[in-house]
Amino acid sequence: MQPCTFLYKSDAARGRQWAEVFRERLPMVDFRIWPDVGDPAQVRFLAAWEPPPDLVHSFPNLQVLFSSGAGVDQFDLAALPPTLPLVRMVEPGIIHGMVEYVSHAVLGLHRDMPQYRRQQQAGQWQPLPVRPASARRIGVLGLGSLGQAVLRRLVDFGFDCAGWSRSSHEVPGVQCHAGAEGLGRFLARTDILVCLLPLTDATRGFLGAPLFAQLPRGAGLVQVGRGPQLVEADLLAALEAGQLGDAVLDVTDPEPLPAGHAFWRHPRIQLTPHIASMTQPQSAAEVVIDNLRRFEAGEPMTGLVDRIKGY
Repeated sequence: MQPCTFLYKSDAARGRQWAEVFRERLPMVDFRIWPDVGDPAQVRFLAAWEPPPDLVHSFPNLQVLFSSGAGVDQFDLAALPPTLPLVRMVEPGIIHGMVEYVSHAVLGLHRDMPQYRRQQQAGQWQPLPVRPASARRIGVLGLGSLGQAVLRRLVDFGFDCAGWSRSSHEVPGVQCHAGAEGLGRFLARTDILVCLLPLTDATRGFLGAPLFAQLPRGAGLVQVGRGPQLVEADLLAALEAGQLGDAVLDVTDPEPLPAGHAFWRHPRIQLTPHIASMTQPQSAAEVVIDNLRRFEAGEPMTGLVDRIKGY
């Protein structure tokens, strides 16, 4: 690579770990951590969770914008130059973390752990029937790299697994459904629903009353997509009516939830503070460096965002 500046604008502690990897692997690149920009005209690459304002004029020679996380819904795509490549983070640490979290959540719902917690609080010693994993139907919304990795692990546990996405996919051992015509069939056979969809105009408010009504009564929900996908009032109503049994939420809108919000103390909601999966600095930096080399060689970059789809 030619000498240039790579600017990092996200968590500074993680940025310093990125800097060590860059010094070892790409010493010709001037790696800088925001707000130490140096000469803005030398900035060819920017990694950020939220980009600085007036991106085009601030960095006139910017060639690639990297998201420091797996999602890109925090970016205003309409405000970005249409020719500027936007690349989301696809790295092993994110995938492994998500597989761990979803496996834990699904197994907990499958083995009735929320009900046992309620019984413990009430001082009740009451065994519940144990169903084998093969008798529990799991459905995953979203068949990208995260969804497919999660399903592979759930299949290994012996669950009856299905997946749904906007376009057709094939995943070994998984019943795959696609499009509006496949959504109803997918929901009807799902005892525990896992949402791993990206946030787009089409998925905003997706997890609402019309969708919940198509699930078997008492179904469980694991929401690890994005907060605005969930209609809060509809979730509370579905839990109250028994249409949903329990919900595990790692994302909310807003984040964090305000004090006094109904989710904090709801007996059928397990809440975590958006920690299901996080990038690991070492592997994330290595993935970005690999993409820089791909870009320089004119090869497709891993995680390149389709502006039309929004992910």
